[in-house]
Amino acid sequence: MSKQNMEQILNKIKEYDRIMLFRHKRIDGDCTGATKGLKEILKATYPTKEIYIIDDERSDFLAFLGSDDAPAADEVYADALGIVLDTATTDRISNGKYALCKELVKIDHHIDVEPYGVCSWVEEESSSCCEMIVKFYDTFRNELKLTREAATYLYVGMVTDSGRFRYRGVSGDTMRCAGILLDQDINTDWIFANLYLEEFDNLKFRAHLYDLMKITENGVAYLYISQEMQKQYNLSREEASATISALDSIKGCLCWLAFIENGDEEQSIRVRLRSRFMTINTLAEKYRGGGHACASGATVYNADEVNALVSEADAMVKEYKESHEGWL
Repeated sequence: MSKQNMEQILNKIKEYDRIMLFRHKRIDGDCTGATKGLKEILKATYPTKEIYIIDDERSDFLAFLGSDDAPAADEVYADALGIVLDTATTDRISNGKYALCKELVKIDHHIDVEPYGVCSWVEEESSSCCEMIVKFYDTFRNELKLTREAATYLYVGMVTDSGRFRYRGVSGDTMRCAGILLDQDINTDWIFANLYLEEFDNLKFRAHLYDLMKITENGVAYLYISQEMQKQYNLSREEASATISALDSIKGCLCWLAFIENGDEEQSIRVRLRSRFMTINTLAEKYRGGGHACASGATVYNADEVNALVSEADAMVKEYKESHEGWL
């Protein structure tokens, strides 16, 4: 079925002289790498086509990948094909002007809760959307051209969305796709330096986190990052969100949560949920979110919802430990 979906998408790409690429709100390495990587593949393959990524969102964490295209008038969208990557539902598309496009295509690896577009290719088993773009190239490698720049973007997305190839969704296909990108002689030293080197102040903040973290009776580790704390340590949104990684290696904890105050008018609190072995996305869906089995996001609005989510996560861990063996 995937080959048929890929063929439909390639035919749509061939039909249009102008293509607009879209991704999700709160951009990350995967949606950024997938859009930028696909753009470079299409530019190299079809030099006469106009390919755009227009997005107001910025990320300090991903600034090393370069900027996107300048805003365009509405009529630029009107006769274009829109391709939405790494975005399960239309309300999560960052640039709302996607609706102006003549037709829409969906390429995604999340649970397909909202099918949309004239054609859609969804692979929930893929570790990242970037992995899917590499498969797309590899399927039509006699037609499509993969540049070193495209391979760099796609490798960044694969690395970040797979936890450096550690998460459950990583398969043999994932590693074979990574090999295709490495064959383009990408600079992995430069990539990993940009992704993982930290400022000294960030390391001091991380040390502070270990004093703040809490663990529930059954093994849920969690942190609460207030706006005051973010200002005190001069944390960007990405740096505050990355605090979830400080909790991922605690023996006996099968679930870990980071609550990050957004500082918006609604006083919303972003929640990052991660788990080992057990499925966590069903809990995220109860709190205005969703995602992958072991890596999801949600939103809560007050202390009561924070406490309720932690309590439910604790009950899930308890049930999992009682009904499974071999969870360490």
